[in-house]
Amino acid sequence: MLLARLALEAGRPVSADGLIEDLWGEEAPVGAASALQGLVSRLRKALGAAAAVELVAGGYRLPVRAQDVDAHCFEELAARGRRELVAGRAKEAAPLLGAALGLWRGAALADVLEAPFARNLATRLDGVRAAAAEDRFDAEVRLGRHADVLADITTAATEHPLSERLAELLMRALSAAGRQSDALAAYEEIRARLADELGVDPSPELKETHLALLRGELNRPVAHAEQAAPSRLPAPLTSFVGRDRELARLAELMAASRLVTIVGPGGAGKTRLSLEAAARDHAHGRGRVWFVPLAGVSAEEQLADAVLGTMNGLYDSGMMRQDTPVDRMAELLNVGDALLVLDNCEHLVEAAADLAAQLLDRLPQLRILTTTREPLAITGEALCHLGPLELPSGEPEPAEAGESAAVRLFVDRAASVRPGFTLDGETVGSVVEICWRLDGMPLALELAAARMRSMGVDQIARRLDDRFRLLTSGSRAALPRQRTLLAVVEWSWDLLDQQERALARRLAAFPGGASLAALERICVDDSLSADDVVYVIGSLVEKSLVQQDGERYRMLETVRAYAAARLAESGEDVSAGFAGYFLALAEEHEPLLRTREQLEAIVVFDTEHDNLVFALRGVLEAGDAPTAARFVRAMFWYWGIRGMATQFNTFLDEVLALDTLPDEARAAFQVIRLASARPADELPKSDVDTAAALGFHPALPLLRISQMASEEDLQRALNHPDPWVRASAHWARDFLLTEQGDPFTGADSRREALRGFEEVGDRWGLVMCYLNMGREYSLRAEFDQAVTWYERALAVATELGTEEHLFYSWAAISTLRMRSGDLDGALRDLHAARHQARMRGHRRIEVELLAYLAGVYRRTRDYEQADQLLDQKEALVHRLPYPEEVGRNLIASERMAVKVAAGQARQARDLLPRAIRGLTAYGNANGMAWGTELLSGLLSLEGDPEGAATTLGMAQVIRGGLYHGDPELDTLIDRLVEELGEDGYRAAFDQGATMPRQDALNRLAEHAGQPVAS
Repeated sequence: MLLARLALEAGRPVSADGLIEDLWGEEAPVGAASALQGLVSRLRKALGAAAAVELVAGGYRLPVRAQDVDAHCFEELAARGRRELVAGRAKEAAPLLGAALGLWRGAALADVLEAPFARNLATRLDGVRAAAAEDRFDAEVRLGRHADVLADITTAATEHPLSERLAELLMRALSAAGRQSDALAAYEEIRARLADELGVDPSPELKETHLALLRGELNRPVAHAEQAAPSRLPAPLTSFVGRDRELARLAELMAASRLVTIVGPGGAGKTRLSLEAAARDHAHGRGRVWFVPLAGVSAEEQLADAVLGTMNGLYDSGMMRQDTPVDRMAELLNVGDALLVLDNCEHLVEAAADLAAQLLDRLPQLRILTTTREPLAITGEALCHLGPLELPSGEPEPAEAGESAAVRLFVDRAASVRPGFTLDGETVGSVVEICWRLDGMPLALELAAARMRSMGVDQIARRLDDRFRLLTSGSRAALPRQRTLLAVVEWSWDLLDQQERALARRLAAFPGGASLAALERICVDDSLSADDVVYVIGSLVEKSLVQQDGERYRMLETVRAYAAARLAESGEDVSAGFAGYFLALAEEHEPLLRTREQLEAIVVFDTEHDNLVFALRGVLEAGDAPTAARFVRAMFWYWGIRGMATQFNTFLDEVLALDTLPDEARAAFQVIRLASARPADELPKSDVDTAAALGFHPALPLLRISQMASEEDLQRALNHPDPWVRASAHWARDFLLTEQGDPFTGADSRREALRGFEEVGDRWGLVMCYLNMGREYSLRAEFDQAVTWYERALAVATELGTEEHLFYSWAAISTLRMRSGDLDGALRDLHAARHQARMRGHRRIEVELLAYLAGVYRRTRDYEQADQLLDQKEALVHRLPYPEEVGRNLIASERMAVKVAAGQARQARDLLPRAIRGLTAYGNANGMAWGTELLSGLLSLEGDPEGAATTLGMAQVIRGGLYHGDPELDTLIDRLVEELGEDGYRAAFDQGATMPRQDALNRLAEHAGQPVAS
């Protein structure tokens, strides 16, 4: 929403108050200014430096131009088209209006319509779109192309039955098609509708059209076919997939600029895009498009012959001719508005630039479209940068994956060589992997699809590590450099000089791309100085071997694989400098993860994560235990904040396996590994040297306390000189007490932790404290206070941007609303949460929240819908961040809740063992207490009210309280009181509530068939 709002201003600033009003309106959250800052921070991180949000005197601005924003481009093209139409120049108006309408993808501002700023603007844009469509219809009818638009006019007139202009256009188009009776019927239909619905007569213009139709005076335009040569464009052999936005952009550029260059790496589809754009250009219909393929031209002096040969005007250099090749070209191209396409100019770039400049200077109506891997770099050149096709995000389902152009291209080409191939649940994973690993590059995808003649899609995906051997099945009719993936890359590589090759080789060592500072530190030697790097990397960008993203440089994976092979051949070793640079970077920014500069530090770790992991992997493979320990110490807290459990556990295990690991580091990593243990983990028992461990990292006291450390350890941490350590120790003390079923004794520590984290500015700590405060008030049924704390947690979690904390916050808010009886609010929040999760690519949240949606429908007694949502979640259980068995058992607990609510005791009893195993898997007090409450509900259904009341008492001792005010719980208690009487209920309840906590847990474990603790 924020990106859309700022982009629409096209570089103009918007005040903070204005943004808050535009984004939230009257529903602005508590702490709206902080929430806005969080959105700005996340947007900056997502955009990088290429288009960073700037804070200027008037507020926030996005440094983009109007021509960079589709909405502005659309309105400008539509306005120009309208002006041409009014001036009677329908031929010029039609392509402008077509280009304007081609920018649309669905409804206006569809992804942000819930924002207050979007509603009126979307309505206005829809109105301009409708007017532009009418203008285009008008232009096409005037040009005699009524047959091409008659169906569209009919549809539009049906959708807008009171539009007199559409009725007039429909009448004219029908008349031009020789359907006068239908045209008269169209007039009568709108005349009657205007009278019946509005009580008015048709406008004078519409009446005049009707009279002209009756008199036979309505002009019947005829399409004027100019004397045109046969199409000079090669006929396409395959369908054109994707690139809608690029085609619209090209149409806009070609309407505004006389020299347009499509720039991109080899295999991006520049040639095919240029052919498609040329075929749609208005000059093509008049036979004024010339396509000149230059890939086979080996020398600059052959360029003129290639161009003249295409125009059937070979230059005779004998004594009889006094003109030059350029004179001859100018003579042949001097036909008015015309388009010359020069394809594949990169190896002739200087000669092509000189020729283009001369021709454009001589022929004011000539336009030139070129394709190349580097710009021609002459005055007036407009660039259309062409990169990979759009890729799917995350782990999409088949329908979602099929929306991406890369997937559509691969599936289309695969189906052509293996009829019957489809994108389904079995193939989608491999297809998405292929598209990602081949960077969404069209030629690479087509070569991979060609392999479907002899391989399955999963076999192709598995063999992409050897991509240059695999992808060799190109068309035999293509030029040699386009038949294999290796040849495509080699063609570009051969155009580089020695310094460019050296830097390209070394850049291949960076799996996550590189900043200029990193290149200047790691990639220099006697042949390439640090001062030279900025110029050499710029040249590589110009030649499309390297992509620049803000202040970072990266290679497409295929180019990187080729360059890495050249690096290995060269014998150059950058590993030592690489590891040293990134270790220093991590150690410099790691302490900032616990300060007000946390977000900036997280951005550094996010950006460099692939490089950091690659460096760590190299150190581990070299067996360098001290350096590996420093790396893991500098990264494990970032992994923890980010919820990156796989990296966290994998590298901790690997570093602990090193025999030469220093004792202090081993003791510390054992504490850390124990804190991250999951139910499926089997960790060796070991005696941890607490004194050695606790000084290793500021988070060690926190982790140690959460493992029930001694009182001595606790006091040492509570009196630590570091305020973050003190705050985290207070939080850990409160956490430990709460998980032991005592959520109130730690209240003072809860507040001390909050004050401490506010002092140091740690957002992670603030989120965790806000959630704990919300839980405290929720247990007391003080819902207003609880929701305030949970909303604060959500605001800070949004700023932090971590999936785990966003899930905790959304889950807490929606659960609180359900417990307070606000089911509409819970449903609204959950739909908003899932929408935001989808936009951010947080697939885990999307899946997890299905159970909370099921909870809402359970409480509304729509049990069928609740079961369907749980079915959806179970089908996606592989996306959950814990072992699949645990995930299925947790879903069983949700299913049991539905069965209990529906009064289906037998089905609930069948689910009970799995439900309890899921809810006790992590030893979470709240989860275990909820499992006990489910058991109580089941016992009530089975006719055991006394046992149900005792079990509710057990839930209180396990959690430390019940969520009074929850309609489901209150209904159960009321039923038990009615059956047992107040005194009977209290006696049975107290029997459970006074039970030792471990005895209560043992009883719960017995129902799950689990071992009972002694």
